[in-house]
Order: sequence, then structure tokens, then C-alpha cells
Amino acid sequence: MKPEYVKVSIPAGDTYNFIKGTLRERSLHTVCEEARCPNIAECWQSGTATFMIMGSNCSRGCRFCSVTHGGMLPLDADEPDKVAQSVSAMGLKYVVITSVDRDDLPDQGSGHFARVIRKVKQSGVYVEVLIPDFQGKRDLIDNIIAERPEVLAHNVETVRRLTPVIRDARAGYEQSLSLLRYVKERNSRQITKSSIMLGNGESDDEVMETMEELRDAGVDILTIGQYLRPSKKQIEVKEYCSLDRFRKLEEIGYRLGFSYVASGPLVRTSYKAAEAWTLRRLDNDRNGK
Repeated sequence: MKPEYVKVSIPAGDTYNFIKGTLRERSLHTVCEEARCPNIAECWQSGTATFMIMGSNCSRGCRFCSVTHGGMLPLDADEPDKVAQSVSAMGLKYVVITSVDRDDLPDQGSGHFARVIRKVKQSGVYVEVLIPDFQGKRDLIDNIIAERPEVLAHNVETVRRLTPVIRDARAGYEQSLSLLRYVKERNSRQITKSSIMLGNGESDDEVMETMEELRDAGVDILTIGQYLRPSKKQIEVKEYCSLDRFRKLEEIGYRLGFSYVASGPLVRTSYKAAEAWTLRRLDNDRNGK
């Protein structure tokens, strides 16, 4: 039986409708919609949205994700301007930008992603990016680092043992850890972030191991959430985890040295819970504190 926490409100409200209209007007996508995020009503009502760039179709087929696989289309050269215009129209201070995987492109879309960051940052907002692994190619990762996003996130998604079961074959647990480690090596001040899903049959020891390895890679922010099956096309939920399990993992995360841990059934990578700590630190840095 599904627990009460999976029952969320139907998206509605003036702010929600305004954001949706702004995005549709410019033919933009959000991961909130494409991944069927359970927090879409709450986040959009508070004026937070995560832009998903480089199209709505992904070149990979991870077994937990509802984003359309295949049928890749050309990039929209005007997308950097469209995202920046939307950010301005929505009056945002903190913007999250993510993307589909584009293994079909020579640079896997890293140059386009960089141009979006550059254009959005011109308005003075804070930018958090959730990036693909770019197949671990450091020159492509450098394209993102060079634009100095305030927060750089990349998700391991699950524990080492379950990675081949849950993620696309081109993704890899060690490849993701290596990316996060490399980003921190390039700039020790860069805030980094990652996320783990629970409910796929992982043990507490395996989750602990993943948390420890993320800290060893220098990750600052960790989010832990419950996997919720978007549709019957994705893998089934093995377990609905207790609130107590999430609380305990949050405590462990802080003991391991993460600067911020958001742990709960509906927590997702770009959920606004992680933004509170981030905004305080960024404001302090900007003001020289």
C-alpha cells in the first residue's frame, strides 16, 4: 500500500499558471513536468522552477526516468535568450538549469549548456546546474566549470550495486564520482551537490557507503528522496521507506560532514529545501562575509 506522503496536490494557482504560460510561450521545458516531479505544485507556487534545456528527448534510457528516450532533435540556438527572458519575467533570484543527455552531439551539448549559463548569469541571478556526466570527458566538463555556476550538481542516483539495473548502460557509478571529484579539484570553492533515491532495494550499508564516497569526492550538498514510479513503463518501487529512515540518514549525513542534507520522501535534487543554505552562503560570499 502506498503511504500518505505520495499523495500530493493537483497543480493549480495563479503563480503556477503564470510560470506554465511563460514557459510555453517560449517553447521551454522543465524537469518538473518531464520527470513528473511530486513537488511541482509547491515549487511553482513559490516561484521556483527547474529549466530543462537541449530538448525534451534524452539520448539515454534510465529505467527510473519518465523523460522521453530517443528521437533527438536539433538544438534551439535561441534557447539561451529564451531561458534568460523567462528568468527575468518570473523575477527569479535563484535559477536551476538541467538538461537531457545529448550523446548524439559532438560535444554532447556542453557548449550549448555553457551558453545558457552565461546568458542567464548576465542578469545577476544565482545559477545552479544539474549536469549530465558527458561520458566523463573532462574537456566537456570544463565547458561548464568555466561559466562558474554557483552550484554544480550531478547525481549518482543510486548505490553502486544497483547502478547497472537503474541507470543507462552509458552511465556509471564511478564515472559520476569521478566527475564530482574532478570539479572539486578544479575549484575547491565550487559548491557541489548530488542525490540518492531510496526504495529500489538498496541496504542501509550500501547507502552509507555511497554517502561516504560522495563526501570523499568533496560533495557539499546531499539530497535523499523516495523513488516514486512515474508510470508503468519504469521499474517498480521495491520499498516505501519510513520517515524514520530518512531522518536517520539526514543525521548521518551531517556527521559525515555534508554542509547541507535534505532527506525526505518527496525531496528531489532541485527541491527548494537545499536552496536555503545555498542562498545564505552565496549571499555571504557576495557580500564578503
